[in-house]
Amino acid sequence: MKREVDIVIISDVHLGTYGCHAKELLNYLNSIKPETLILNGDFIDMWQFRKRYFPKDHLKVIHRILRLSAKGTKVYYITGNHDDMLRRYSDFSTGNIHLRDKLLLQLKGKKYWVFHGDIFDVFIKYSPLIAKFGSKGYDWLILINRWINAVRLAMGMSRLSLAQKIKYGVKEAVKFISDFEDTAIRLAAEQEYDYVILYTSPNEQPRRSRKKSIFPPSNRDTCERAPSVK
Repeated sequence: MKREVDIVIISDVHLGTYGCHAKELLNYLNSIKPETLILNGDFIDMWQFRKRYFPKDHLKVIHRILRLSAKGTKVYYITGNHDDMLRRYSDFSTGNIHLRDKLLLQLKGKKYWVFHGDIFDVFIKYSPLIAKFGSKGYDWLILINRWINAVRLAMGMSRLSLAQKIKYGVKEAVKFISDFEDTAIRLAAEQEYDYVILYTSPNEQPRRSRKKSIFPPSNRDTCERAPSVK
């Protein structure tokens, strides 16, 4: 029996890349029956998309989401930096599938502002070519990291994220990263939103400013996120 949930938010799946954990995500999607499913950016990695690499498990994830929408689940595809080419089609809808750059939810009398978050990342905004060049290296690094973690787990050691350490180390070194969370919170306060939901570093904790909270995908309120499969 599938578990019924109100809202599920999934971010940074990166279908079409070696580092994508499509099989684990498919298992999760097959276990739930959500009223609303929000794909909060970078669902398909169009920066790295190649016809020669799009495994069956990746296609099955798409098919599962289409089946959910056909059965009544509202699906919101919010664009991110790795699928920014879709932004030219923003506000397109067909059936229960809606393409958006951002989404405003009303839940239990509270306003939730949902978007990917890349618009506040100086590294992406001012150096997109550098970001795209780096993403290919990160993709291979994630693949290598998976092998390393398999060995570490077999030895009873904890997981290690090489991609995250290098990614943020490089960004800080070239001073291309900015504190977009403060910007998001400030704008949310000006718009009188109660919460902001966007992708941030998995190590970040919810932060509050002017009675507004920012939630990375590893936290929940009335929403549920897919379990981490990294």
